[in-house]
Amino acid sequence: MNLMRKSLITSALAAAMAVSATAQASLSDDKVKIGVLADMGGVYADICGQGCVEAVKMAVDDFGGTVLGKPIEVVSADDQNKPDIGSVKVREWVEKDQVDVVTGMVSSAVTGAVTKVLTANEKIALIAASASHAFTTKACSPFNAHWTYDVVSLANGTVKPTVQSGKKKWFFITADYAFGHALEKVATGVIKENGGEVVGGVRAPLGTSDFSSYILQAQSSGADVIALANAGSDMVNSLKTAAEFGLTEMTDVAGLLVFTPNALALDPEVAGGMKLTTGFYWNMDDQTRAWSKRFMKLNNGKIPAMPHAGAYSATMHYLKAVEAAGTDESKAVMAKMKETPVEDFFSRNGYLRKDGRMVHDMLQVRINTADERKGSNDVFTIEKVIKGDDAFLPLDKGGCAFALSQK
Repeated sequence: MNLMRKSLITSALAAAMAVSATAQASLSDDKVKIGVLADMGGVYADICGQGCVEAVKMAVDDFGGTVLGKPIEVVSADDQNKPDIGSVKVREWVEKDQVDVVTGMVSSAVTGAVTKVLTANEKIALIAASASHAFTTKACSPFNAHWTYDVVSLANGTVKPTVQSGKKKWFFITADYAFGHALEKVATGVIKENGGEVVGGVRAPLGTSDFSSYILQAQSSGADVIALANAGSDMVNSLKTAAEFGLTEMTDVAGLLVFTPNALALDPEVAGGMKLTTGFYWNMDDQTRAWSKRFMKLNNGKIPAMPHAGAYSATMHYLKAVEAAGTDESKAVMAKMKETPVEDFFSRNGYLRKDGRMVHDMLQVRINTADERKGSNDVFTIEKVIKGDDAFLPLDKGGCAFALSQK
C-alpha cells in the first residue's frame, strides 16, 4: 500500500515537473520581449513617447517582472512618425532580436507599415495610440489588438450629438495622412447620416507650423462647425490660430481627437467648453486616480493621456494571456486574450473582439473653463459614458474577412 502510494506521488510530481518544464520551454528565447515603438521627440511625443515606455514598464513590474518563471524585457525605439523607419526597426526586432510583441504605435501610417511586418512574422501588435479603424476593418489581422480608441468611436462620441443639436454645416481642417483622412471620412458619414453637410475642407501636412491660410478658408466657408481632424501639437496650433483670428468666437470649433496634454496646453479661455470624446480620464474615479498618481511619479509629474493607460492595460492583458496559455506563441496567446474579459482601471466592460477591436466604454467630456478648474490638472468634466457597443463600429459592418468567417 505504501509502495503504491509512493509510486503515485512520484508519478504526480514527475508529471507536474514535466508540465512546468514544457511551459517554460515554450517561451521563445527563454524570455518575453516587448517592444515599444512611438514618436519620442516629435508632435506626438507627449501622447505616447517615453510615457508609453514607462507605462509598459509599470505593467511589467506590477506583473512581477517574470512570466512562466522567465524574465520580461522591454525595448523601445523612436519611429520619428516615418513608416519606413518604423517598419525597419520592427523587422529588426522580430527577425534578429526576438521581440515577441510590439505596442505603442501612434501614427496610423507607421502602424500600417509595422503591422504588415508583424503579421508576416506572426507577432502580436498591441496598438495603443493609433486612431485609424483600418486595423480592424480593411487591414485587419489575426495578430492585431487595437486597444484604446479609433476614429469611429471619436465620431460617434463627438460629431453625432453636435449635428443632432442643430450644427449642420461642417468644414474640416485635416491632418494629411492616414489618420486624418480616416477621421474625416468617418466623421463625414456621421454628419450626413444625421442630416448635416460638409461645406468644405483643407488638408495640412503633419507638423504644420502656420495654420493661417487654413483658418482663413474655414472662416469664409459659412460653416457652423470647424472640425479639427488632427491631433497633438497640430491640434493645439490650429486651435490657437483659430482663436487669434477670432474664429472661436464666431463659430464652434470641434477637436475630434484631443489628448489631455493638448488640453492642458490650451488657454481655458479659448478651449473651455469644447466637447470631445476620450477613452480614459485620469480623474474619473478612485481606480484611475490611484494608477495615474503612480504614473505621474515616473512621468515628470505629468498626468497620463489615454494611450499611456491603454499601453499599460494592453501589456498587462497580454502577459496574463501568456501565463494562461503557458506559451508566448502568438496564436495561443491571442486566443486567450480574446476569451478573457478586459476589466481594469482603464477598461470598463471591455472585451477583445474577433476582429481585434478592444471594445470598451468611452467618455464624452467637456474641457473645463478657468473658473471650473479646481487644480492645474482638472481639465475635463465627464458628461456621459458611452457604451462600447454604441461607440465602436459593429463587427458585421467592418468587413474583416477572417473575423466574419469565424463561428
